[in-house]
Amino acid sequence: MKRVVILGATGSIGTSTLDVLARNPEGFSVLALAANGSAEAMLELCRQWRPRYAVLRDAERAESLAAALAEAGLTEIQVLSGDDGLMEVATLAEADQVVAGIVGAAGLEPTMAAVRAGKSVLLANKECLVMAGALFMEEARSSGAAVIPVDSEHNAVFQVFPEAGLRDGVRAIHLTASGGPFRTRSAQSLADVTPEEAVAHPNWDMGPKISVDSATMMNKALEVIEAHWLFAVPPERIQVVLHPESIVHSLVEYLDGSVLAQMGKPDMRTPIAAALAWPERIDSGVARLDLPGVAQLHFEAPDFDRFPALGQAYRALERGGTAPAILNAANEVAVAAFLDGRLDFPGISRVIAVTLERARPVAADTLDTVRAADGEARRLAETVLAEYAD
Repeated sequence: MKRVVILGATGSIGTSTLDVLARNPEGFSVLALAANGSAEAMLELCRQWRPRYAVLRDAERAESLAAALAEAGLTEIQVLSGDDGLMEVATLAEADQVVAGIVGAAGLEPTMAAVRAGKSVLLANKECLVMAGALFMEEARSSGAAVIPVDSEHNAVFQVFPEAGLRDGVRAIHLTASGGPFRTRSAQSLADVTPEEAVAHPNWDMGPKISVDSATMMNKALEVIEAHWLFAVPPERIQVVLHPESIVHSLVEYLDGSVLAQMGKPDMRTPIAAALAWPERIDSGVARLDLPGVAQLHFEAPDFDRFPALGQAYRALERGGTAPAILNAANEVAVAAFLDGRLDFPGISRVIAVTLERARPVAADTLDTVRAADGEARRLAETVLAEYAD
């Protein structure tokens, strides 16, 4: 029986993880649930799962949850709050697996804490590796923590990637991308894109921020940076290919001409189930792939002019240090502004580009340095955003 901590329990990753766990009650139990959501949503999860700990980042919401749990007679559930609460459940001695599903920079420190504690970390948070990839992987090596990617693309690579001693035989990693909802839309029309259109992904059910990242292909840009750190492969051997069906989730190309791919229906429960049970297999609830029904698979090269985020990621890796953290911070500011109606869709990439141009990366040798670079980049991006609005 594996005891699982879920960071981001009310988000899309948390919801999918709980669905998989519900299908496999003999193998897993929920030790702790943590979220940034409402007390009502967490109360329902606590009633269903009876975790030992429940965490809400907002202290007032945590108080409301504690009162509601007491009224429901669930006094055995300990309610925690804030960053301290997240850190506590991320490092619980009795936890076997920590699902890192908190979106954005907010997930960095609790996930890093779980790695330092030597946990098996199921990583769904891109920003941990984008912001502090070298530090993160070094901590994992030092503590013996297992880092299993949950992103569908990286999980696909993980499933077909060789052991460390055989990696010289790898020629390239190919990360697939659907191209998002605007793959065939004219560049001139993108200025009219609404947040509602941007979050309507054709294949995947994701939260608003990640859906916008898919529309700009920033999600794939960040995944290039992630893959570099996860698999110790240089950036020039990580390539992106558009695959609108989202059936092939990524591929590994070998020197002998072999190309191994992981395929399946576009459903996050598949990589989550693979990560939870690795190296075994469990039921995910995902329907079987009907290849005759799919009939055709299409692949095409991405247009770096149409999707400038891809070039920004490679340039950030080339600059090194805190440049990827700056890229991520600028993107979070720009996407939030777009979702709030303060920025048009093409403005997302422009705000990021100007922020990267003005920022001065330094060596990302400590978390304090990374945090400082993140904060400074956010302030700079807000300044750029104000200039853009004028």
